[in-house]
Amino acid sequence: MTGVNSILVNVTGQETRLALLENGQVVEVYVERRKYASLAGNIYKGKVLRILPGMRSAFVDIGLEKAAFLYVADIRTDIMEDYALMFEDENFTGLDFLHGKGRHELQIDELLHEGQEILVQASKNPIGGKGARVTSYITLPGRYLVLMPNIEHVGISRRISDELERFRLKEIVEEIRPMGFGLIVRTASEAASRDDLQKDLEFLMRLWGSILKKNEKSGAPALIYSDLDLVLRSVRDLMGSGADEMVLDSAHRYLEVKNFVQNYFPKLLDKITLYDGDEPLFESYGIEADISRALGRKVWLKSGGYIVVDQTEAMSVIDVNTGKYVGKQDLEDTILRTNLEAVKEIAYQIRLRNLGGIIIVDFIDMEKPDNRQKVFGALQEAMKKDRTRSTISQITELGLIQMTRKRVRESLLRTLLEPCPYCEGKGTIKSVTTLCYEIFRNAERLAKHGSRRVVITAHPSVAEILLDEERQWLEEIENTYGMKVTINENPALHQENYEITAL
Repeated sequence: MTGVNSILVNVTGQETRLALLENGQVVEVYVERRKYASLAGNIYKGKVLRILPGMRSAFVDIGLEKAAFLYVADIRTDIMEDYALMFEDENFTGLDFLHGKGRHELQIDELLHEGQEILVQASKNPIGGKGARVTSYITLPGRYLVLMPNIEHVGISRRISDELERFRLKEIVEEIRPMGFGLIVRTASEAASRDDLQKDLEFLMRLWGSILKKNEKSGAPALIYSDLDLVLRSVRDLMGSGADEMVLDSAHRYLEVKNFVQNYFPKLLDKITLYDGDEPLFESYGIEADISRALGRKVWLKSGGYIVVDQTEAMSVIDVNTGKYVGKQDLEDTILRTNLEAVKEIAYQIRLRNLGGIIIVDFIDMEKPDNRQKVFGALQEAMKKDRTRSTISQITELGLIQMTRKRVRESLLRTLLEPCPYCEGKGTIKSVTTLCYEIFRNAERLAKHGSRRVVITAHPSVAEILLDEERQWLEEIENTYGMKVTINENPALHQENYEITAL
């Protein structure tokens, strides 16, 4: 593989895994299963089920198990968030006039009514117990442009930094833009010809026409348009602007991608490669090991320090520790070096694990304000590589940094793992000693109510302690209350569960 930035695609049965590599290191991992394919970008004809004036939102039936959520801002004017959700690699300018406009002017029940049919687009996949988030502002992404029906405006990706190029592109797009439509110039448009942009626009206009026709013929709820799957989306959105080549290990998907590229992006044909190595693709490039690291709590740093990553329902917490690193100078220097090393790993793990929502980073306490500022600046710089938007608050005297990162899909951990049925997601269970004393209290309570024989059935690890180390307490209960206690083992029981039967 010769490209600096590459996309590796592993296809097995019902699952497709995609890894984005930058300078040979995996920075993002996507997993798409046919049974749980992404909804973001899909267009639905929905029916308003319920209006929630207090939350300024509505539930919309789009034909899925859970109703979708539509905010009043997504009906009116605030579409900035939707673009960021669907096009993580883009930053746009020229759309500020839309941000917040009319937000407080109308209430949700002035815009919608129950039973109303409405064309909406999924901007966020269902996450956890929540349904999909939708918007009534439809956006159709192409290779170079994003078409915005009914919004007459032009926006340009911030990632195109050259002012002359920005001016050239805006001039072209203003000339070719159809009346009543808006366009976003994507990062991949840099150096694109007028003909490239024109062909992309013609394709998007034909697509919009077919969507309108299907919408007219369909009853709600109905899927009107399904966006490209993970692999084809990555070709459209990442190839050229974010990645230089794609390597696939499936001959079938390779031919499919080649055909897609031949029809829409012929300039990319020589960047699509079929992997022919003997070793599995992800193992060959060390991606399996990186995924395993991303699923663990503790990540070691080269110096001997480490970070601990914990995810909760509402937030993620990252803790920095010196570990085995003792440094060569004073304590403050050791702490600073550990924190600065941790910054790079934290930014990497946030992106690799796809942590979203509120993130709290607990750095090791630093006494000097200058050192705290160095760490804060280093984190800001490290997060610039991330394609997903984030906001970082100033570091506190205690070394805490609070940040938010747009939650665009489930984290890698929640995609690949499920809560432990044993600890039910707590991460801990009651110790056998705690369980023994709990059993004693219950046995004593039964004895006080007149029971003269009790049968205790417990997990073998608990029964063993009851019959061995804690046997004297059982005998004391038996002698005090004149009660016979029988201990039985049942390996099928959860360690925390037990049965006490009074005979």
